Amino acid sequence: MSYTNTTTATTTSFASLHAVPASDPSLSKSLDAMIPRNLQTHFLANEQSEGAGARVRRSIGTPKLKNFSPFLMLDHFRVAKGAGFPDHPHRGQETITYMLKGKTDHEDFAGHKGTLEEGDLQFMTAGRGIVHAEMPRHELDPATGDYPPVEGMQLWVDLPKNLKQCEPRYRDLKSGEIPSVSMDEGRVGVKIISGMANGTESLRELAYTPVWLLDVNIRPGGTFKQQLPSGFNAFAYVIKGSVQVTGTANDTHVPTHHNAVFEQAGDGVVIGNDPDADEAAQLILVAGLPLDQKIVQYGPFVLNSPEEVYQAIADYQGYTNGFERAANWESEIGRRMVR
Repeated sequence: MSYTNTTTATTTSFASLHAVPASDPSLSKSLDAMIPRNLQTHFLANEQSEGAGARVRRSIGTPKLKNFSPFLMLDHFRVAKGAGFPDHPHRGQETITYMLKGKTDHEDFAGHKGTLEEGDLQFMTAGRGIVHAEMPRHELDPATGDYPPVEGMQLWVDLPKNLKQCEPRYRDLKSGEIPSVSMDEGRVGVKIISGMANGTESLRELAYTPVWLLDVNIRPGGTFKQQLPSGFNAFAYVIKGSVQVTGTANDTHVPTHHNAVFEQAGDGVVIGNDPDADEAAQLILVAGLPLDQKIVQYGPFVLNSPEEVYQAIADYQGYTNGFERAANWESEIGRRMVR
């Protein structure tokens, strides 16, 4: 993906907190010595409408799992031709978009634009306010004559209270920049998007709030063992296949499109794929530092009090306090949807 001035166009910058703690008792243990976390719950991410004609499977941000700090929302989107996410605002959170299949275009009211390719990610800090569009780019498959749907994940992460009014910024991460490791005699492959696995660290300063994000592929008979920072909230979302989660209390079967939420107690997770499985399993393992603050959310506005939410709505509607450039702005990629 290529963005125009996305990392240098803002006037205020801040260093991200390092996602890998300098000293952590759980991370210092070997994989064989660590105590696995138990599952707190797991549930199916039901499909629902979102944006303009798009369909998503939402697990975080629903009555089953709401405000799992620092996580606000998790969508597994699969968007058919003619649908997308046209112009919309944000304030007070960060979004992480991960492309699994296909491409998506991005454009905002500050003139930043670009394309996320398959395997790429975008880390966006909305801060005090941004208006943008995210529109899947559907391309003809010559073999079938169809336009395959575009698929990906989007995670919303809360911002610390003192950074809710920071200037927006982007960090883009290309697929080729993501380190990967092989484990369990080649039966497990891990893309280290953020965090650490098998002694290999990701690139730094992607999201401000410390977040681990690993894309894990487990072949039949493989077992994935992973330490996690102490006190981090963690979950695993199964994209393909099914897995077996092993804790100190029991083993739990977790099917496709289920979100498996872990307890905080323990040093890490143990996740396997049945030796008789018909296919490899794919999941994302995500962990993040909980923020000790109140969450008040109204759609794309995530603040710490009702008054701040009312102000965000007024600022957006009145084009003030961060939304000045939204006046009379309309994205080009959003316009092409109605042509």
